[in-house]
Amino acid sequence: MAEPGKAWLLVCALLAKLSLLVWLIAPAAALDWQVGRIAAEPWRMLTAALVHLSLLHLAANLSGCAVLALLGWRAALPATAAWAWLLAWPLTQVGLLLRPELSRYAGLSGVLHAGVAIAALLLATRTGRERWIGLGIAVGLGLKLALEAPLGPVLRQVPGFDFPVAPFAHLSGAVAGVLAWRLTMRGFERSPRSPHGT
Repeated sequence: MAEPGKAWLLVCALLAKLSLLVWLIAPAAALDWQVGRIAAEPWRMLTAALVHLSLLHLAANLSGCAVLALLGWRAALPATAAWAWLLAWPLTQVGLLLRPELSRYAGLSGVLHAGVAIAALLLATRTGRERWIGLGIAVGLGLKLALEAPLGPVLRQVPGFDFPVAPFAHLSGAVAGVLAWRLTMRGFERSPRSPHGT
C-alpha cells in the first residue's frame, strides 16, 4: 500500500512539471481552451489547465500547487483523493462549456480549486481538529467563490495580476472536485487521522 499523501504529492508534481514543460516548449494557441475547437481538438480539456498567460500566472499557480502539496502531505491524504483530483481535472474544463462566452481560457487555477474542495471534504470526514480544519477550508473556499461572483462577467481584471481571471473556472473546479470526490469516495469509511498532524 502506498504511503499516505504520496499519491497526492505525485499529482501536485505532475501538474507543476507539465505546466513548466508547456511554458517552456509548447505554443499556447495549440493547447489552450478554445470553445470553438473542443469538439475537434478534445485534448484541450486537459492541456488548457497547463497553459499560462504570463510568468506571474505560472508562478501563482505553481505556488498553489506547493500549498496543496503541503496540505496533502500533512493531512496524509489517501490515494483515492489523488484519483479524485485527476478525475476532476477534465471535469473542471467540461464545466466551462456552461459559459460558452468564455471563448478562450488557460491556467491551472480551476483544477487547483478542485484539489482544495477534495482535500476539504476528505478532512471533514475525519474527527477532532482535522474535521474543523476541513470545514474551515470548505467555508473559506465557499466565501472566496461567492466574492468572486462567478456567474458575472467571465473575465475580470485583478489589480496586481497581468492576466485576466476567470472566476467561473474556479467555481467549475470546486464543483468538479465535489463530484469527483463523491464518485471516488463512495462507500469510503472515515479517513484515518494524519500521522503528520494537519
